[in-house]
Amino acid sequence: MSTATFNSICLTREFLWKDEPKNSKLIKRNERAKLCITGSATLSTKSLQIEDGKLQKPEKQVRIGLLGASGYTGAEIVRLLANHPYFDITLMTADRKAGQSMGSVFPHLITQDLPIMVSIKDADFANVDAVFCCLPHGTTQEIIKGLPKSLKIVDLSADFRLRDISEYQEWYGQPHIAPELQKEAVYGLTEISREVIKNARLVANPGCYPTSIQLPLVPLIKANLIENRNIIIDAKSGVSGAGRGAKEANLYSEIAEGIYSYGVTRHRHAPEIEQGLSDAAHSKVTVSFTPHLMPMIRGMQSTIYVEMAPGVTIEDLYEQLKISYKDEEFVKLLEKGVVPRTHNVRGSNYCFMNVFPDRIPGRAIIISVIDNLVKGASALVSLIYSFLHIFNKSNRVTEEFCFECPYNLLKAIFYMHVI
Repeated sequence: MSTATFNSICLTREFLWKDEPKNSKLIKRNERAKLCITGSATLSTKSLQIEDGKLQKPEKQVRIGLLGASGYTGAEIVRLLANHPYFDITLMTADRKAGQSMGSVFPHLITQDLPIMVSIKDADFANVDAVFCCLPHGTTQEIIKGLPKSLKIVDLSADFRLRDISEYQEWYGQPHIAPELQKEAVYGLTEISREVIKNARLVANPGCYPTSIQLPLVPLIKANLIENRNIIIDAKSGVSGAGRGAKEANLYSEIAEGIYSYGVTRHRHAPEIEQGLSDAAHSKVTVSFTPHLMPMIRGMQSTIYVEMAPGVTIEDLYEQLKISYKDEEFVKLLEKGVVPRTHNVRGSNYCFMNVFPDRIPGRAIIISVIDNLVKGASALVSLIYSFLHIFNKSNRVTEEFCFECPYNLLKAIFYMHVI
C-alpha cells in the first residue's frame, strides 16, 4: 500500500493510519480540508479520493446525532467525529445554547462544518443513524425512552451503567424510570466486553474512574492472581471530570494550588467499579475507593494496592497484563520500572499502566493513567469500531486520528452494527 507522510495533516474526512513517517509533504487545502492533526501520521493514499481537486466523501457515512453537545464530552466527540471520513454529524442539541453554532461555544471547532444546535424538543432524528447522549445523570432515561427504536445509542451518563435499578436509586437518589431499557443496556468497556457490545442497541459508556481501575484489575482477578479482598484505590482526576456547569467548588480559586478529596466512602463510581470486579471474580467484591480532585484540567491516575494470591509474584502480574493487552491498540503496559504519567496520555485514547512490588511482602502497587475526557468517556472509539466493518476497514484507530487527532473519547460501540 502506498502512503504519503506528513507532520501536519489538513483533512476533514479522511482516516489516518499509524506508521513510521520519515518526512513532511504539503497537501493542497480546499473548503473541506482543514488543519486538524498535529504530530506525525501516515495517510493511506489508497483510501484518499480526490476529484477535481476536492476531497470526496465515502458513499456511506454513519449519520450521528449528539445530545448535549455543549459540554466537555460533547465537544470531544465533535472534535473526533468531525474529522472522520465515515461519520457525519447531522444533529446537535443543547437546550441552553439552542440556536448557536458549535464554534461560538467552543472556538477551537469554528472551522468545522456542523449543524446549528437545537433544543431536544425540536430535534429531528429522520437523518440520524446513531446517537451520543451526553446529558446529565438523571435526565437521560426519559429522553432515550422517546428515541426511535432504530437508533444505536451510546449514553455517557450513569443512567444505564448499574444493572440493579435499586442500586441506582440508592447511589443516585432517584428511581430508575426506564427499567426495560436497563435490561437491554450493555456496559461498554470495549477491551473487556467487546463481544457483548457487537450487537447492542444501547450501550452505557463506563465512568472515567471505573475505566482506569477495571482495565488493570479485571484480567488479574479473572486469572486468580490477586485476592478479591483488601483492594485499596487512590484515584485522582482533573477538574474537567466534574463537568462544565458553574459550581463554586470548581472555581479557580477553590481548585488551584491544592488537592481536594471528595465523595469519600460514597462516590457514585464505587458500585460501578464493584459491579465490574464482581463479574470478573464471580463473587461479591468490595473496594476501598477514594477520589481526589487535582488542580489540572484533564487527566486521571488510579493508584491501586492489591494483595497477591499465595505463590504469585510481581512478574506473574506483569506477564498476565502483557498477555491480556498485547493486541489492544489503546491499552499499553509500560516497560518494567517505568511509572505511568498523566502527561503522557493527555488528549489520547490510551491507558498506560504498570505494576510494582510493594514494600509490604505479598502486596503489589498498580498505577493506571488515562485522559478522563477521552479514554474516560470512551464511547466514541467504540462506535467507530462498530461501524468500520461497513466500509471494510481495519478496526485499528490510531492516536494520530484521535487527537488532533490525539484523544480517547467514546469507545463503547465500536463494534455495534448500525446499517
